[in-house]
Amino acid sequence: MGSAVPIEDDPDAEGDGQLPSLFSHAPRSVSFNKLRKRLLRQVRQALEDFEMLKGQRRWLVGLSGGKDSYSLLAILMDLQWRGLLPVELVACNLDQGQPNFPKHILPDYLSSIGVRHRIEYRDTYSIVTEKVPQGATYCSLCSRLRRGNLYRIAREEGCDALVLGHHREDILETFFMNLFHGGRLAGMPPKLLNDEGDLMVLRPLAYCAEDDIAKFASAMAFPIIPCDLCGSQDGLQRNAMKAMLADIEARMPGRKDTMLRALSHANPSHLLDPKLFDFSGLAATPRS
Repeated sequence: MGSAVPIEDDPDAEGDGQLPSLFSHAPRSVSFNKLRKRLLRQVRQALEDFEMLKGQRRWLVGLSGGKDSYSLLAILMDLQWRGLLPVELVACNLDQGQPNFPKHILPDYLSSIGVRHRIEYRDTYSIVTEKVPQGATYCSLCSRLRRGNLYRIAREEGCDALVLGHHREDILETFFMNLFHGGRLAGMPPKLLNDEGDLMVLRPLAYCAEDDIAKFASAMAFPIIPCDLCGSQDGLQRNAMKAMLADIEARMPGRKDTMLRALSHANPSHLLDPKLFDFSGLAATPRS
């Protein structure tokens, strides 16, 4: 991570125009202001470290109705209000046809806070339930279908990037899933060019702790939609990684931040991949 990016002590001290309406009922406590300031600083840091604003004019912000995506949108709107985020935001929810999905919640909320948005319906749920064997989890195929549709929507809306709410724990869990189950060192990059080469995928919450996001979302009283509507969330490998990381953090506080820093300080010559480092070219200098 780079050097800390300063934010005013009073989160509402300055801004371009009227404070976004979604903050009108936010707590005014010292603890909430510190939390909001920390998240703003960490998102700004990620934007700078990974040059997320380079060549960007309009972002499609994926909104699932969970705590992470709500918090992402709020923080981006906060930075935009401060004049620190010179891009247009378009919020988007993809209604995938899950049973009992409350269709009114997101459009009502997005209209109430005055953000440009698009609600898209695509019944990918039926495709997933048809293709995935009984007893298996739907998440992988569901995610791929969702991503493909969001790419399409981003293009239709003239966006330069798809912006997602993945945070520090998501990145670490993905790394360990790849390590334990995939046999490779790979995580979830904060900035990624899609396969077609025409859209960036950005994760501005990369440095933000899930616990901070949960506290922020609770204090902001976002209308959360649970991610268990399809009944496929039990027994996931990711849950095992989450429990493992929580146990490590409880035993050795601060380890999550250390692990995240490690992902920013790879040393190819101390790993085992000859594609990343020219081991065959190593040669000792003969003594004279």
